[in-house]
Amino acid sequence: MSQPMSHIEQRAALLPAPTLSLGAKATLGDWATLIRPRVALMVAVVAAAGALLAPSRPLGLFAALARSLEAAFWITLVTGCASVLNQVLERDVDGRMRRTQDRPLVTGRIAPRDALLFGAALGVVGSAGLALSFNLLAAFFAVATLTLYVGVYTPMKRVSSINTVVGAVAGAAPPLLGYVALEGSTGPWAWMLFAILFAWQFPHFMAIAWLYREDYAAAGMRMLPALPNSEGVAGRQAVLYASSLLAVALLPALTGLAGGLYAVGAFVLSAAYLAASVAFCLREDRPRARALLLVSLVHLPLLLALVLADSGLTFVA
Repeated sequence: MSQPMSHIEQRAALLPAPTLSLGAKATLGDWATLIRPRVALMVAVVAAAGALLAPSRPLGLFAALARSLEAAFWITLVTGCASVLNQVLERDVDGRMRRTQDRPLVTGRIAPRDALLFGAALGVVGSAGLALSFNLLAAFFAVATLTLYVGVYTPMKRVSSINTVVGAVAGAAPPLLGYVALEGSTGPWAWMLFAILFAWQFPHFMAIAWLYREDYAAAGMRMLPALPNSEGVAGRQAVLYASSLLAVALLPALTGLAGGLYAVGAFVLSAAYLAASVAFCLREDRPRARALLLVSLVHLPLLLALVLADSGLTFVA
């Protein structure tokens, strides 16, 4: 006997199939949706922070900011390409999830072919900008990150829960890319920012994945909180990585790259992130998941601000 369709599946069945119709009208907002503006903004911020920490950045505040923002712009274009291609490949599963079923590729407002061309243009322009305005190593790392995200992480989401680790590697790359763009090589700050962002992502994502676990399960996505018998897994993972972040975030101070102000601030911020993770682990519910998500969104920009304020940066005119 067949099982009755869930509410999500019933709504997905009523959705119009994606179409290549020339009559489909896409707004500017639809095209912006493809690059995921909030993700793009975060990428730009962390990439610029990485660039500002490069020893070879230009002298002078405005020159350093301009060069760092330029690097962040090209890097954001490449990550925009990753977001677009991800949605092209996942438009079928996006149609099964309530939070994504109105995306322009799902409804047919944008044709997959057009989105593919748009994403490819972003990737080519972004990587070329890094190669021509900065260096080939930055362009190579950007293309490698794009390949990892689209070619490995995206299909792996349907196969294995290890996808979260793979996605976190790609997600931690922007500050490293920004640093390499200005420096032409990697360095201590590049790898420390990479490690901080890598660990930061897990509690952040576990909160999101828990909140939307029914969506992920209906779409067949192998996210830990959406798997059978996964009660408590999201909270335990959040605590594990928040604990590691508390240690990793103090490395710049312990190695002499940052001073006491950073050490105190990083400890307080990361301890608060750990406390929110522990609270979520003790009782997985919507208020605590949302609280953890909020703390994560406050933690990262404040930590980056501390890095820039207390890392010994000097801008000589």
